Amino acid sequence: MGISAKLKEKIKSLSEEDKDRLVRMGWEDRSTFDAIKTQFGFSPNEFVRFMRTQLDRKSYDRWRRRANEQGHLKHQAKRGFKTSQFKSSRQSLEGKLKGYK
Repeated sequence: MGISAKLKEKIKSLSEEDKDRLVRMGWEDRSTFDAIKTQFGFSPNEFVRFMRTQLDRKSYDRWRRRANEQGHLKHQAKRGFKTSQFKSSRQSLEGKLKGYK
């Protein structure tokens, strides 16, 4: 399963901060593939390929296993609950927690 030239260009156009944010969203249970599509334009298949390029082999295998076992959390339609925001209300834009020292 290779990466298309179009996807390579899409990944190349991302800043390091955006790449880090995407990886964090991949590991978070509250971030769905729909949220990733809305914010960054990656389809679920493109996002899986992106994660393969960003994580080492062991981490990718661990993430894939987790995403498959808890797949209902990554797909908005399969969730048993609805969320209205992509991040915690205590989280700032930079990903740091507010109000905690």
